[in-house]
Amino acid sequence: MRTFAAYLRSLDPRLPRAVWILQGGGLANSFGNGVVLPFLIIYLHNVRGISLGLAGLIAATNSAAAFGSGFLAGSLSDRIGPRAVLMSALGVMTVAIALFPLIREAWHAFALNALLGTGSGAFWPSQSSLLTGLTAPERRHGAFSLQRVTMNLGVALGGLTGGLVASTAHPRTFTILFLADAATFLAYVGVLTRLPSPERQPEERAGTYADVLRDRPFIGYTLLNATFMAAAMAVFVELLPPFAKNHAGVTETGVGILWFVDSTVVVVAQLPVTKLAEGRRRMLGFALMGVIWAGAMLVIGAAGWWLEAGAATAVMALATILFGLGECLHGTIHGPLSADLASPALVGRYMAFASQSWQIGWIVGPAIGGFVLQHAPLALWPAAAAVNLLGVGWSLALERRLPRSVRRTPAGQPALAVAEV
Repeated sequence: MRTFAAYLRSLDPRLPRAVWILQGGGLANSFGNGVVLPFLIIYLHNVRGISLGLAGLIAATNSAAAFGSGFLAGSLSDRIGPRAVLMSALGVMTVAIALFPLIREAWHAFALNALLGTGSGAFWPSQSSLLTGLTAPERRHGAFSLQRVTMNLGVALGGLTGGLVASTAHPRTFTILFLADAATFLAYVGVLTRLPSPERQPEERAGTYADVLRDRPFIGYTLLNATFMAAAMAVFVELLPPFAKNHAGVTETGVGILWFVDSTVVVVAQLPVTKLAEGRRRMLGFALMGVIWAGAMLVIGAAGWWLEAGAATAVMALATILFGLGECLHGTIHGPLSADLASPALVGRYMAFASQSWQIGWIVGPAIGGFVLQHAPLALWPAAAAVNLLGVGWSLALERRLPRSVRRTPAGQPALAVAEV
């Protein structure tokens, strides 16, 4: 028993108070995202009558808009500080999501998703820059892992709540979901008022995006992550819910349960996975992640082929457990490695590129996957698995191009401090 208690204590990431406050705001924000995200394409298709192909393009519009705002947010985070940029992004997202109940035509959805994406694109690099600035370098993997825990805890509770509220037979239930999401954005703004923005020294202000583009190993890493996001994360988040509902007879409550299972796995396993990763090769972990995600895609496809209703929900839940373990590896590796490759003057710009790799994935994955789902739904999952396996080989090949100093997750005694409030 004492050994187990000691192990639990060893999982403490020992982060400064400011980081814990930041994660509290992120928890509220993620709850709102969990309430909406699993049901967005269901809302567009089953409530507003928009085809699955167009719904996939609408989801991709979000990331296309984010692609431009993310680079601007990265530059502004380096110049004026990430906290101000993050608060502005949350304001834009509040307005956009609050108007989603007014969607009646496809163009309404395109316009509002573009506005939402503009805010989302600025949200991710500024939040990552703020987290990086508040954390000592040797504990960044712990900080980003804790962020993944709080995000998924919020998403788990939000997805379960949304599944209990949402009903395609009662469109007004979706209005409740959208307004709840808007309220959580505002709650996050309130939390940010309690935090400092990391100080920037005058000599740290030099640098441009051209400097980032010259870092070829980092650009290769960014493109690799974009591939995984397109073939795994975007497919799972955006296309599993409509596939489960329309091709396997999974109810809205069942979709919420799948969302809850995935997020709960990350909440429970993220810190232990992070502990296991300390001192180990990062790109080998990325490769293992790709293998796990490929397996999850194949299980989802098999469930849709052979099963329906409760049985399909159960097997998809098993696939979701696998997928969540892969997410834990991603949470341990991706953000901290991106930050470690950056110079202090360019953290915002590097994190913008890291965030844009997600956006590229969310452009390509739903845009292509939505049409595949519409015309050949069972082909989507083995195709996604194949792309993930290509990413496995790419991960191993990229490792030797990275600086030796960043190839392994830092190990050793945790350190407190960078910023306290």
